[in-house]
Amino acid sequence: MRRELSLSSIVRSEWIKFRTVRSTLVGVSITFVLTLGLGALVTSLVRAHWNSTNLANQLTFDPVGASLVGVIFAQFAVGVIGSLFITSEYTSGSMRTTLTSVPRRLELAFGKLIVLAASMFAIGEVAAFAAFLMGQAIFSGVVPTASLATGSVLRSVVLAGVYLTLLAAFAYSLGLILRQSAACISVFVSLLLVLPLILVFLPQSWQNDARRYLPAELGRAMTSTTTPPNDFGWVSALIILAAYVVVIFVVGTSMFIRRDA
Repeated sequence: MRRELSLSSIVRSEWIKFRTVRSTLVGVSITFVLTLGLGALVTSLVRAHWNSTNLANQLTFDPVGASLVGVIFAQFAVGVIGSLFITSEYTSGSMRTTLTSVPRRLELAFGKLIVLAASMFAIGEVAAFAAFLMGQAIFSGVVPTASLATGSVLRSVVLAGVYLTLLAAFAYSLGLILRQSAACISVFVSLLLVLPLILVFLPQSWQNDARRYLPAELGRAMTSTTTPPNDFGWVSALIILAAYVVVIFVVGTSMFIRRDA
């Protein structure tokens, strides 16, 4: 008689998969390179040209946003990580083996999500705090700096990691629906990059109403120390983005349970 699998054993199994797959290691490396590398590049350029920057721009300068600029590009890397965590098993055909070992699909979907979310939260927070601290160190002595002792600053840095985590979970949930790596990544990139360009052709009033609901715009609201114009506050933005993930995950899990491998 086969021993019944528990959720904890499924999580342990999926954790082994997550940390040993080459695409995960590459994706995590790219996430750090983009978050820290671009943050260092932008903050270094700001420091080099600070004395020639006009007074109006100096007074409105956001040292937190400049340090975290790499998150804008790292969001694509975490999307790839999240999508490949499920779609790669369909591509390789190993999903049949996985479902043979773990026939309870609901627990399997949750187990994968737990591993992905916990891992990406740790990775995202380390990358965000490292980028922030590095940026402030580069600014020191020349450009005004920000401190984690300030509540809005600490919140912005923490939510940068949360934003990356939610995007990875969103991409994973899309993968449950689409099952193909290329299709999942294409849809994910389109939502972040192409859809905002399409909105440009709409009337300005429609743009303002629609743009604030876009994932990238919600991330901007979450990681800003002040509420950007025409955007939600950070609490509303966090709730809406989390709701997107929950809805897509529920739909994806429902399809995952009903369809063949």
